[in-house]
Amino acid sequence: MARTPQLLDRWGNPIQRKTLTTEVAGATLGGVRSPMAGYPADGLNPLRLAQILREADRGDPLRYLELAETIEERDLHYLGVLSTRKRSVAQIEISVEAGSDDPLDQDIAEVVRDWLARDELSDELFDILDAIGKGYSFTEILWDTSEGQWMPRRLEWRDPRWFRPAQKDLTTPLLITESGEEVPLPGGKFIHAVIRGKSGLPVRSGLARVASWAWMFKAFTQRDWAIFAQTYGQPLRLGKWAPGASKEDKDTLFRAVANIAGDCAAIIPESMSIEFVETGTVGASVDLYERRADWLDRQISKAVLGQTTTTDAVSGGHAVAQEHRQVQEDIERADARALAGILNRDLVRPWVQLEFGPRAHYPRIVIARPEPEDLDRLARSLGVLIPLGLKVATSEIRDRFGLSDPEAGEEVLGAPAPPKDEQKDATTKGKEVAKSGGDANEEDEDDDETGQSPSKNPALQAAGDAGARGGNDAAPVDTILADTLARSAQPTIAPMIETLGAMLDTAGSLEELRAMVLAAWPDLDTSALASRLAEGMVAADLAGRVAVADEADGPA
Repeated sequence: MARTPQLLDRWGNPIQRKTLTTEVAGATLGGVRSPMAGYPADGLNPLRLAQILREADRGDPLRYLELAETIEERDLHYLGVLSTRKRSVAQIEISVEAGSDDPLDQDIAEVVRDWLARDELSDELFDILDAIGKGYSFTEILWDTSEGQWMPRRLEWRDPRWFRPAQKDLTTPLLITESGEEVPLPGGKFIHAVIRGKSGLPVRSGLARVASWAWMFKAFTQRDWAIFAQTYGQPLRLGKWAPGASKEDKDTLFRAVANIAGDCAAIIPESMSIEFVETGTVGASVDLYERRADWLDRQISKAVLGQTTTTDAVSGGHAVAQEHRQVQEDIERADARALAGILNRDLVRPWVQLEFGPRAHYPRIVIARPEPEDLDRLARSLGVLIPLGLKVATSEIRDRFGLSDPEAGEEVLGAPAPPKDEQKDATTKGKEVAKSGGDANEEDEDDDETGQSPSKNPALQAAGDAGARGGNDAAPVDTILADTLARSAQPTIAPMIETLGAMLDTAGSLEELRAMVLAAWPDLDTSALASRLAEGMVAADLAGRVAVADEADGPA
């Protein structure tokens, strides 16, 4: 009997099937993994913040993670931009590419697609993307084996405070057990996501580390602003006592001054007075607080979204916002690719190994927005290239345009058939052309007034006519010659010009245009055009001779 191969996770840890069916990282209210968190942000100052970050660098990120959580709760702007970045990726449509064309690989890919269609997936991906803020996140895979199969039942976010980096490298994650022991992560049990804002240790690559400084300084500004607003809102109460006032009189006056803002009533001796002195202009001071808070918010926007115009109203309008949106899309694509790689490594591969055994190729999750395609340009290109012999599968074109394949017997749209009279005329004309060896596009030549056909060389005939007419009423020779040559060369040049125009509309570069031209005319026959040019040169020479003779004869 063949022995089942031992499966290993990304860290080289063996995947124990018994461990996979139990929950290993749940919260315990009375244990080490408590859901209750501390609040190191209370009374935060630069010295304490530096100590918190140094603790994280040494492998104890507890207070740093609690601080990161607090910043998301207390800073509305940071919460908004961070949630925007996470949700923009979590709601992108996911596709699955099969490992190969093997029927089993195709079936495996279909199983993964069905599982990804779950409504809960968007929230689960949002939790995995918690790594953007903190630098890393942990998600426990709760497996379902109720029907003898291996299937992820759900993905459960786990508090990163319940994990520690190994002291040997400060990178390998360790799970804190209920007894406080640090153990390696069970293989195939966790999705360990690391999305770096900068290179370096995972604990130093999260955006919360940068945002913590801006949040602290903005907290100082907001506190000062609140104190100023409170002070400015209350007038300064000044009590005066007359000479010889006793201590009892002074106490009475002080109580009145202290309580008048709330009670608006006091009893004081008649000889005493109270004046309310209001401060002067405050516009400059208010503007200072607001500008500083807005500036710090813009720095956070740059760190999280790479730009500011999608979150703050700035001058420049729609054009600037469009340019900045492209920066945000670049970050979104990077996050989507990172998330897809994490899921392929920590979820799809172990799942396929557990259910189907090790495979040469594994299905691949792809998270990406479909790139917008210029379908009008595609249609014009096909209109030029298909008549030139390009073969294109109709199913591919339907997919590009989002059209389904028609069912048998279903009414379909198509090119309208020409009227019967036109079909008959075209058939008759084709037979005549084939019989005479001429061109179906050539128009029949009419006889002139003498009953004789025009010259076979229209250019030469034009030159002769110009010379024969002479006189002041004759049209200029060069005008007659140019018009006649244009009409003569039109049947040869017009189709080429029309095709070249279509190519210029559809080509994206000079190289693409060159390829189209070479494909359209690999063996271009220039004899007809050369013949017309030769006739034109002869006609021009004769016309010049006629003009010289007219000048020599002088006016009549």
